[in-house]
Amino acid sequence: MVRQLRAEQTRTTILTAAAELFDRHGYESTSLSDIVEHAQVTKGALYFHFAAKEDLAQAIMELQSRASRQVASEMDVRGHSSLESLIRTTFGITRLSVEGPIPRAGLRLATGGVVIRPPLRHPFTELVDIATRKLHGAAKESDIHPDVDVEAAAHSLVCFFVGTRVVGRSLEPVARQPRRVAEMWHLMIRGLVPVPRRAPYLTLATQLEREIRAV
Repeated sequence: MVRQLRAEQTRTTILTAAAELFDRHGYESTSLSDIVEHAQVTKGALYFHFAAKEDLAQAIMELQSRASRQVASEMDVRGHSSLESLIRTTFGITRLSVEGPIPRAGLRLATGGVVIRPPLRHPFTELVDIATRKLHGAAKESDIHPDVDVEAAAHSLVCFFVGTRVVGRSLEPVARQPRRVAEMWHLMIRGLVPVPRRAPYLTLATQLEREIRAV
């Protein structure tokens, strides 16, 4: 039992170190030697858990995808409107990225340079599916304009959401991400939501940003 616990701790240490380097320098610019040095483990320990750098990347993306699905699932059972659930889901994923390197690295890896192996689905496909489902619900609840093309809106929202991090990574600290997501939602809400229903959602986006920044 003690040996198994140590092995799990070592695996977590390696994954965290790899995620920090992938997020900071990119996948191609990070070597296994860099990861070994950053994790302060032996090469033997790394190869015991991961046969190649691609396996590390795959494991990080799996963890990131699992965490995002968990956030979405938690929102599904809280009784929120579909649009509120979607807004809270994006801020929940943002919180994960602010707090830990694995979600940040998973997103960066998904933007290119790594082949995503089945059965793992592309993280962006999962996000589009979540957004589409929630926006269809919002349409039924009259929270978005009836003439909105839901599939196009979902795709644009994910592009906007991912883009805030891709651009921000080069220009500003990750702690700025909640502000950018709030800005995204203030624009999206004004474009999607009928005027009489906007105020609570605009307030919600501002509130969720403040909650993350206060942590």
